[in-house]
Amino acid sequence: MEFRELETFVVVSEELHFARAAERLFLSPGRVSQIVRSLEQSIGARLFDRTSRQVRLTPLGERFLTDLRPAYDGLNEAVGRARSAAKCVYGLLRVGFLGTPSEVVTRTVAAFEKAYPECAVEMMEIPLSDPFTKVRAGLVDVAFTLLPVDEPDLQTGRPLNREGMKLALSRRHPLARRAAIEAEELARIPLVGLEGPAPRRWKTLIAPEATPGGTPIPVGCRVATTQEGLTQVALSRGGMLFCTPTAAYHGRDDVVFVPVTGLPASELGLVWPRSGMTATVRAFNETAVQNAENWA
Repeated sequence: MEFRELETFVVVSEELHFARAAERLFLSPGRVSQIVRSLEQSIGARLFDRTSRQVRLTPLGERFLTDLRPAYDGLNEAVGRARSAAKCVYGLLRVGFLGTPSEVVTRTVAAFEKAYPECAVEMMEIPLSDPFTKVRAGLVDVAFTLLPVDEPDLQTGRPLNREGMKLALSRRHPLARRAAIEAEELARIPLVGLEGPAPRRWKTLIAPEATPGGTPIPVGCRVATTQEGLTQVALSRGGMLFCTPTAAYHGRDDVVFVPVTGLPASELGLVWPRSGMTATVRAFNETAVQNAENWA
């Protein structure tokens, strides 16, 4: 016996009219009649006396309605509460970020907490070399990440910014005093890349394998974190690419950041499991997009 059958029985009992019951249930009168007949067959007796002019409950139907009503009302209320809870934004939202709590991150969190005071945001750093494990494991609900993300089990929102790229170099590097570096010049500079379980596409976002013209870029050492990478750069073991806000955040005396022309802009966005879209995650993504538009 299905909930739809019980719901249809209760509504027909209240309306005592199949057409009006059908309107409430968003069904056709014929479908309502079919469901009632199926329920009567399951019980083994008629629940309604029906004529061309009148519908009324049989004695068995009246007794069934009396017995069913408390349980039906309780179940209906439980479903309603669950639906309301799914639409509400409250509780704890765990947000991941990639090593750099940039202004996009902090502005979004501040705007979200102001708009939804019943929802607390917990921030968690995500390793640069492993951007998706915590998302997949449910340790964070949503995370700021570089776009695009080509993972079938993950979903992303719209880009929140577009930033130019800078190359971190040791202050002793011959190109450290340049005002800018052409992307094709990267063919002469080993790039520090990422180790760990990050997808290959992600690793090539951080350390491209070739210039836009197709010239191979030398492979430098591999690191797991931003600080490891900057340390290798300071030791003159290669260069490392960063978006402009991250470069500004990680300024240090032994490293310089030189703008690189000719590379695609870096884009930051949100990522979450496809199976993990909740009202709270949706609200956070909408807040992030609106915040980005306001600051554009």
